[in-house]
Parts: sequence; structure tokens; C-alpha cells
Amino acid sequence: MVDPALILPPHPDERWQLAKQLGVTSAVVHPLEIGDGRTEWTYDDLLRLTNWFDDAGLDVRVLEGSVPITERVRLGREGRDADIETFKRFLRDCGRVGIPVVCYDWMAGIRWARTEAHVESRGGSLVTGYTHDRMRGPSPSLDASREDLWEALEHFLREVTPVAEEAGVELALHPDDPPRESVRGIPRIVTSPEAYERVLDCYDSPHNGLTFCQGNFAAMGVDVPSTIRRFGDRINFVHFRDVEGDADDFVETWHDDGPTDMYAAMRAYREAVDDDVPMRPDHVPTMAGEDNSNPGYHTKGRLFAAGYMRGLLEAAAADR
Repeated sequence: MVDPALILPPHPDERWQLAKQLGVTSAVVHPLEIGDGRTEWTYDDLLRLTNWFDDAGLDVRVLEGSVPITERVRLGREGRDADIETFKRFLRDCGRVGIPVVCYDWMAGIRWARTEAHVESRGGSLVTGYTHDRMRGPSPSLDASREDLWEALEHFLREVTPVAEEAGVELALHPDDPPRESVRGIPRIVTSPEAYERVLDCYDSPHNGLTFCQGNFAAMGVDVPSTIRRFGDRINFVHFRDVEGDADDFVETWHDDGPTDMYAAMRAYREAVDDDVPMRPDHVPTMAGEDNSNPGYHTKGRLFAAGYMRGLLEAAAADR
């Protein structure tokens, strides 16, 4: 079963009220809504954040993206263990204030990549896309191999997962986006279900899990519902989205208008995933009246997707 959630800004505005009007009380805090590029959090920062949401009747379920993982950690460079200690403190602080899920990624050098932000979709709405041939430019000098990234990730998980267990915090590793072997010459490793099997086998614990980003798994070319069942209770967070195309060339779609059978996916979550896993809509269309200044993350598309998610959940429950 999953729990509908929305990205909400760290300070109150009308989106907090809109979420509650939709019946959504679970919040995801994401760097796109923080506005200051924050990756460092003190205990007091986290306590202030959660208290403010609590007072408004909202629950911070996930801290996503804005987490203290440095390039030294991702690349296995000198000094990484000191940085990992910072991440351990962060996990303990999340546990103390009651944030149950931390979503992170292992994309070094280039993070989320898109080459188009104004692709016209249904009714003149705008969506984002990726065309690998347009991802031009020199490769950032990282001097790292796939083996380096794997060694660094496995070292990280062996160090931090026991702390996550003690803190009561679940780790949720996001796929590389797009899930290609490399982007501009920089290797990527979290690009397939088989890669996730290696991640989960590295430290066998429900606190070492994944963010099931549906669009990325669709771009991998897998059957989404069966892959949900494959990972089951190791799914700690869900991004509800879809794409048309593959990892080399894709566009985001409306949540009800992509190639994935979203109802079958929702049934799979209900049958295979542990209770109360947060699910948020991702990469939504920019709709009429919105300026597309933050492509994929404006409000109206999120509201549509949240309603669609709730309808699918009700249908899946009734069917069962």
C-alpha cells in the first residue's frame, strides 16, 4: 500500500492548504522548493522544519535530494569517511525529529539531465524531455570508472545502513536519470533492476531500499508492475510518473496518458509494498496560467496527478 504525498515548500503558502484540501497530509521536502541549494542540516534546522509542518497538520515523510552526500563520497576520494560521518549525524537527527525516509542518488558530476523543457503536450501543456544526441559538451574531469562508483556506493552502504537502522530511517536510492551507462562520458551505475539487486545485496536490510521512480524504470524497458513486485518491501519511496520512449530519447507524459498501465502498477503497489510507503507525483506537465519557470514542478499538474493517484488507489482497493 502507498500513502499519497506532495512536494511542499519548507515555509507555509497556499500549497500547504491545497494539499490538505486534496486530503494529502504527507509532505516531501525537496531542494527545488528550498531555493538555497541546501545540503547541510543541523538538528535545529530539522526540528524547526518538522514542528512547522506538524503545527499545520502535515507530516514530513521524506527528505529528498538535499542531503549531505559529497562528490568525495560518491567517487570514493580521500576525505570521504569524514563526509560519511556527517551523513551519519544527519541520519540520527532525522530519526530524532521523526523523518522516516531519506531519498538520495549516486549520480556523480551530472545529476538529473534534461535537454528539452518546452515540449508541447496535451492541450498545449508543456513537458520535459531528453535526447541523448543533444547532450553535447566536454566531459567533466572526474577520472572515475564504474568500478570506482560501485566501490564507493558499497562502502557508503556498509557504513551508513547500520546507523539508519538504529535511527529508524529508511534509505531510498533513486535511479540514475536518465538510466544510461554514461552521460557525457561520466559513468552511471544505478541503471537497471540488476544493479538494484547488487545494491540491496550489499547490505541486506529493509533500511537499505530504493526509490521506485516509475519513469526511470519505464525508460529501462522493464515491465513496471512486475518490477514493483520484484522489489516489494524494499521499495521505501515512490515517484509516480511515466515517459514515452527509452533512456536515449524520451518525453514525460501526463500521468494518465503514458504507455505504462498505471492501474496495474497501483495494484502491484497495493499487493507487494509495505504499508504506508510515501508516493508523490513527479515531473508533472506545466498547465495553462503557469510560466514554466520550474519545468516539471508546478502546482496544477501535481494536483491533477494527486487526484489521479487517489482514484487509482480506491479502484485497486475495491478490486481487491
